[in-house]
Amino acid sequence: MARFVSLLINQAIDDHCSDIHIEPQKNGLLVRYRIDGVLHIFQKAPRAMTQGVISRIKVMAEMDIGERRKPQDGRITVRHNGQKVDLRVAALPTVWGEKIVMRILSTPSGNLKVEDLNFSERNFDVFSKAYNRPYGMVLVTGPTGSGKSTTLYATLGDVARPEINIITVEDPVEFRMEGINQVQVNNKAGMTFAAALRSILRADPDVVLIGEIRDEETATIAIEASLTGHLVLSTLHTNDAPSAVTRLTEMGVEPFLVSSSLAAVMAQRLARRLCKKCRKVDTATPVELKMMGVPYTPGSPLPTVYRAMGCRECSNTGYHGRVAIQQVMGVDTQMEDLIARGATSLEIEQAAKSKGMTSLREDGWQKVLQGITSVDEVLRVTV
Repeated sequence: MARFVSLLINQAIDDHCSDIHIEPQKNGLLVRYRIDGVLHIFQKAPRAMTQGVISRIKVMAEMDIGERRKPQDGRITVRHNGQKVDLRVAALPTVWGEKIVMRILSTPSGNLKVEDLNFSERNFDVFSKAYNRPYGMVLVTGPTGSGKSTTLYATLGDVARPEINIITVEDPVEFRMEGINQVQVNNKAGMTFAAALRSILRADPDVVLIGEIRDEETATIAIEASLTGHLVLSTLHTNDAPSAVTRLTEMGVEPFLVSSSLAAVMAQRLARRLCKKCRKVDTATPVELKMMGVPYTPGSPLPTVYRAMGCRECSNTGYHGRVAIQQVMGVDTQMEDLIARGATSLEIEQAAKSKGMTSLREDGWQKVLQGITSVDEVLRVTV
């Protein structure tokens, strides 16, 4: 069992997986790897191995192996090719046994720079101005697994200097960073986001990173912190940048507080990068242009795009690695006025577009033209 689990973890790290799914089924154990955002079946094991594999992982993650009815969380640190790799482990009871998901936290976030995130010139300009302000709130929005944490860590890496105090509150702490004070949320001990934030603000921070704004109390403290001279970075679960404003007001935050604290909102998705070894030059079809919302008149030349093929380098998927597709909304005086008046997300979106904000799909199309990703990928991850 120990050798089998060790093989699963080492193979997953070699294959650059983000998650390992270990799923008990009616007639066996299914192991799936998430590579570049897509799940692939890696192995099937006999049913007799199910309990042994799950128990072995729970022991490694320091979980209670006698508890099978409640979800549990843990952490494993393994050595791989001389380097330490952290894995975040979650156990979830299902009808056939406990499903285990291990998230591999091996992103070199300390070395990642904001410039490496493939921003368009306009988006980078708006986003960098927002996080280089001495105070205000910068939000990154998107679904789970859209790279929000990685973007915020890259931003922290850009902001971090010896003369400023950075404190983070996270659940869980995903990447350990040098020179940054990281606080782990512990709900059992009463250390919630809101309780941790209250204590943090007494610890004289300059920059505060909040893992996620989930409720009114956390949102209110975060906004008050940004209004009292702190730069606050956080994430929110919304579909696009303009709807972050309505999400905060739905939580119970007054619109005038949102308008005066918000510096910028960035919505983000991750699309798979085309493999540079085997991508093929082609032309876009009129149907694809219509789906992407690209203006096209019949008879005019079709733009050049690249297609996924598949080779040994990319395990015949046609893709290797991922790229972020972004939508950045800056908040200027006109936008502040709109938000304070309680404008709808549609009105905010129209005002932002008049200032040059592009949609996620438009940003994706630019990356298609640059040969970074494919039309299929942009259509898969954006609406």
